[in-house]
Amino acid sequence: MTSANKIYSLALTGVQQLVPYKPGKPIEELERELGLTNIVKLASNENPLGPGKKALAAIQAALPSLALYPDGSGFALKRALAKKYAVDDSQITLGNGSNEILELVARAFLRPGLEVIFSQHAFAVYPLVTQAVGATAVVVPAVDYGHDLAGMLERVTENTRVVFIANPNNPTGTLLSQASVEAFIAALPDTVVCVLDEAYFEFVSRVETVNSIEWLKKYPNLIITRTFSKAYGLAGLRVGYSLSSPEIADILNRVRQPFNNNTLALVAAEAALSDDEHLQQTISVNAQGMQQLTYGFKQLGLEWIPSAGNFVSVDLRQPGQPIYEALLRKGVIVRPVGNYELPNHLRISIGTQAENQLFLQALADTINNV
Repeated sequence: MTSANKIYSLALTGVQQLVPYKPGKPIEELERELGLTNIVKLASNENPLGPGKKALAAIQAALPSLALYPDGSGFALKRALAKKYAVDDSQITLGNGSNEILELVARAFLRPGLEVIFSQHAFAVYPLVTQAVGATAVVVPAVDYGHDLAGMLERVTENTRVVFIANPNNPTGTLLSQASVEAFIAALPDTVVCVLDEAYFEFVSRVETVNSIEWLKKYPNLIITRTFSKAYGLAGLRVGYSLSSPEIADILNRVRQPFNNNTLALVAAEAALSDDEHLQQTISVNAQGMQQLTYGFKQLGLEWIPSAGNFVSVDLRQPGQPIYEALLRKGVIVRPVGNYELPNHLRISIGTQAENQLFLQALADTINNV
């Protein structure tokens, strides 16, 4: 055994076999690789408008205090969240993005021998956090690209400890009804923790589908995760949160690292939470962009998965990776989703009107020349 292999053998078995999460290609990387400028990135479901004025002003005001550690409890942000959602501060856990909350759940509740249930085509972090702690992933085949809740319920055993549900789902954008999700949670044993991942809930146009916070009063095994990375335009600051029973929040906070949210993230998120004007503008731009992209797909004779998020996955009817690479050479970054068992699809984040049009033109040129 070489010294390198020996080092790898020291890691946990699940970690040895992990394939790291691959994010959307950064603009700077494509600039280095191909020497391009004026690149359009529609790969990571980011807000094309960026942060709002209130968040930027809060960041500017906080800059002189960067020599000091942030508030490790996130008191002010928790207070703002508690007020907005009519919950108690003790029900909130702050994360370095909602991704960290998913990892905290795995660290707190999972071990080898326990099982985690999630859907085919669901967010790639679910299998990563499951495997990292040595638990067993139970992947339930999707129905129409979305969660088969009945099928997931059938797979629950005495070894099931966590269920992940993404609503809307990433990368498919599929949306479950409020009634179906609550019925699913109600049917779960109280020994199963249900994580309802609502990273994209602000984009859902049908308000009745996202009243999940009311369920916290009835289901102490429910965790709702949300983020400031998408609708609020703060992806670069990495701040998310979960809402749960005080008991679950207490457990998660026991494994949460101190100072996991930096000062700028905390103040920007608090300010963004009150910036309704920016949020409504974001939602409006997203709705218009969704219409623009889907109309463009229709003109090209392509089908897509109807999406409730700020992205849409289009079916190219051919392998998506070559199209993705051809688009890169035109300075357009989108997201191939072959790793989600969708090899013929590309996921496109909704951009500005100009960005969307540049992508559609590049896509048309690429398809016509393949």
